Amino acid sequence: MSSAPPAPAADIGAQPWIVDPAARAVIEALQAKGGPGCVRFVGGCVRNAVIGLPADDIDLATTLTPDEVTAALEAATLKAAPTGVEHGTITAISGRKPFEVTTLRRDVSTDGRRAVVAFTTDWNQDARRRDFRLNALYADPDGRLHDPTGHGVDDARAGRVVFIGDPMARIREDYLRILRFFRFFAWFGRGEPDAAALAACKALKGMLAGRSAERTQKELLKLLAADDPRPAARLMASTGVLAAILPGATDLPRFEALVEIERSVLGVCDAELRLAALAAPDAKTAALLAERLRLSNAQRERLVAAAGAEPNLSSWMSPRQVRRAVYRLGAKVFADRVKLAWAASNAPKAAPQWRGLLTLAEVWVPPTFPVTGEDVTELGVEAGPRVGRALRETEDWWIDEDFPPARELALERLKAVVAGLGD
Repeated sequence: MSSAPPAPAADIGAQPWIVDPAARAVIEALQAKGGPGCVRFVGGCVRNAVIGLPADDIDLATTLTPDEVTAALEAATLKAAPTGVEHGTITAISGRKPFEVTTLRRDVSTDGRRAVVAFTTDWNQDARRRDFRLNALYADPDGRLHDPTGHGVDDARAGRVVFIGDPMARIREDYLRILRFFRFFAWFGRGEPDAAALAACKALKGMLAGRSAERTQKELLKLLAADDPRPAARLMASTGVLAAILPGATDLPRFEALVEIERSVLGVCDAELRLAALAAPDAKTAALLAERLRLSNAQRERLVAAAGAEPNLSSWMSPRQVRRAVYRLGAKVFADRVKLAWAASNAPKAAPQWRGLLTLAEVWVPPTFPVTGEDVTELGVEAGPRVGRALRETEDWWIDEDFPPARELALERLKAVVAGLGD
C-alpha cells in the first residue's frame, strides 16, 4: 500500500443509493448498535459515484462483528442472511433489496484460493487487503469520501487499474485477481495498462490452472459484458492469460468483429455470444469449453447450438432459405449463428444483408406442422418407427414447399408417403 497520506475528504453528494430509504434503514440499524462512525459505503458504488456512473450493488463495511450486525438488523426487524459469515459478510434485506454488510478485515493467511481473515476496527487495514486502489474507496452515510490509499479517486477518474501495494503479493493472495485486473480494465481502464500489474499477471498466469471454474466463468463473463472488451482481450492474449483459461481461444478477429457489429449496428452487448465467438469454433470445442467453465445447462446448450455448422448461413440467403433455417434451428439459434457468420465474414459492406436476415427471423412466426401421428395411424400404420418415418418425410416435403398452410395438401402428401413405406 502506498505511503502517501490519504486524500483529503470530499463529498460525493446525495447519491440515490445514499438517500434510499431501504439503505438508510440498514445504516440506522447498525448505527444504533455501533455509533455514528461504525458503517460506511464501500467499493463499487463509491467508485461509480466518483466517475459519474450509476451503482449496481450497494455494499457496506462496518466495525461491527457479524454477530453484532445480525443482532442489530434483527433488532430493527430487518432480515439478516449469513451469506458469507466466515469472511464477515451478512446480507441485510431491507425494502426487498439486498445489502452486503461486511466486517472490516485483515488477512491472516492466504493460499491463492482462499483467505483466513481476522476482524478489525481499522479502516486502513481493511483497505490494504483489497485488490485495486480504485476499489478501496469508502463513503460515510452523509456522502463524505474516504480514500485510504491516497490514489483511488485519481485512479478512478483517470481510468487506471492499479493494485494496492505489490501486484505479485496481491495476486498470490488470490490468483483470480489476474482476471479481475483484466475485467476492471475492460470496464474502467483507459490508455496504457499499469505495467507492474501486467507483468505480474503474465508472470503468475500459470497459477490460474485449477482455480474455481465457477469464479473463473463469472469473472470472464463480466469482462465480456463490458461495452468494449477488445483491448482487455488483446492484453489477455499477449500475456498468455487467455490461453491459460481458454486453451485454443485464438479467434480474436471474429470476436473483435462481433463486438464491433454489436456496438455499431445492433446496439446490444451479449457476453455469452462473445464467448462463443472467442473460443468455440465448433460444437465439440463449445461443449468442452462449457464443461471447463462449469456453465449452466442453458449456457452450454446455447454455445453448442451456436457453434453448429449446418445449415451453412450466408448473407445472400433467400427469404425461403431463411424461413427453412429458422424452422429447423429456432429463431434464437438462427440469430446467434447469423451474428457469428457475419463476424467471421469480414464483410462490413454486407451489413444490410446480414441485418435483413436477423429482421426476417424476428418477424416470421414458424407455422405448426399440420399433420400428427394420429393422422398416420388412421391411414393404417401401426404405432412404431414407421409412424415417425412417415411424419419426417412429410415434414421434409412441407418445409421444401415453403410451409403451405392448407392441411389438405399435407394430408395428401402423407398418404403418398404412407403408400410408399412398404412392409
